[in-house]
Amino acid sequence: MKVEQIAEICHEANRVYCKSIGDNSQPTWADAPDWQKKSAIAGVKYHMENPNSLPEDSHNSWLREKEADGWSYGDVKDPVAKTHPCFVPYAELPIEQQKKDHLFLNIVRALI
Repeated sequence: MKVEQIAEICHEANRVYCKSIGDNSQPTWADAPDWQKKSAIAGVKYHMENPNSLPEDSHNSWLREKEADGWSYGDVKDPVAKTHPCFVPYAELPIEQQKKDHLFLNIVRALI
């Protein structure tokens, strides 16, 4: 399976999980902006290159990627202002947000 296919599955699982916790802000993969697709692809590649990584490592990798792209903490996810409420250390994330990293990692591991 190609990296992009795994990224799409991870994105869609995340979208459905978000919907289950009342967050309807996630677009489908087909409607996702390029920056969001690139982020999912980078996450898949990270776990493929780091097979012993943990969910916390996934979040830290995401944080580094976002920081390099100019993102920072904000109460609301805003791709124009590049702010995100999850731009905090993993331990400070609400448990429902930490679960997204577990979900992503386990899907990658199941499919590679």
